[in-house]
Amino acid sequence: MKSWLQSLSFRTGVIVLLCCIPFYILSFAQMLLPISVTAKGVLWTILFGLAKTCQYGGLTILGVEGYKRLKNKFKRNTP
Repeated sequence: MKSWLQSLSFRTGVIVLLCCIPFYILSFAQMLLPISVTAKGVLWTILFGLAKTCQYGGLTILGVEGYKRLKNKFKRNTP
């Protein structure tokens, strides 16, 4: 599985990595819904698990070199 994920493109890694953001938001925002505590716990577990899966999957796709490349894109140029 790891070798297959690492064979995917940089762009795919960035997209998968960014998909974790909505799952993190939804995992905590669902606490505001007027549903039972049990249902909230189940939803939180599923959504938080999806967020972590996207996060680690995206990092695996990017690898060390892709992570450095992405970090350099967001690094601010300081004089």
